[in-house]
Amino acid sequence: MTELLYQTDSYLREFEALVTAINLDEHAVLLNRTAFYPGGGGQPCDLGVILFNEVTVPLTRVQKRGADVWHFIAPESPLPQVGTSVLGRLDWKRRYALMRTHTALHILCGVVFRDYGALVTGGDMEPLQGRMDFEFESMHGDLVRQIEAAVNLEVQKGRVVRVEILPREQAFQIPDLIRTKINLLPEGITHVRTVEIVGLDLQADGGTHVQNTSEVGMVRVVDYKSKGKINKRIYIEVM
Repeated sequence: MTELLYQTDSYLREFEALVTAINLDEHAVLLNRTAFYPGGGGQPCDLGVILFNEVTVPLTRVQKRGADVWHFIAPESPLPQVGTSVLGRLDWKRRYALMRTHTALHILCGVVFRDYGALVTGGDMEPLQGRMDFEFESMHGDLVRQIEAAVNLEVQKGRVVRVEILPREQAFQIPDLIRTKINLLPEGITHVRTVEIVGLDLQADGGTHVQNTSEVGMVRVVDYKSKGKINKRIYIEVM
């Protein structure tokens, strides 16, 4: 089982770890702990490098398989052996951009749920841009501008973003914890990680976020479209 450092400290830029297994076929290593986010919930995996024995090797992707997080190393680079001490170093510019983007999408989700009661039906993101789908019957320019203004007002309020890991039973006592149309939490999970934008939004989430909405910056709604009778998509950029 890999210790998931990013779950409790999204600002960790580098970390020490031990190689516990290697996969020669996929040119990947398993570490006992990691700050690299392995992707999920619409957020892409982190990238960066691993340093060992005076060698620096780039990661091509990071992926969670069960309780393990595998780190895939560029094929032309050497693999550290089992038991090797390594230093992991994130591509911080990319990670922080994703943190700002992910929090921006939670602000969007919180505003839309608070003001219109619409659930999320899907979402995706890249650094500084993303999209979210909602259960809206109709959408028009005036509505989108109202949503954009409300989102940026919440950014300017400087709301604290709080992360907690709760026992499943305690977490599911929280009203509206699941903001997606479909509950994506596995049945066997014993603890639930929650992300709260204090005073606006509280939901189950596994990704990385900034500590305060003021870090997000200006959010622009750059497009919107219909994806079905009651499914409308909003595209945003973070400035």
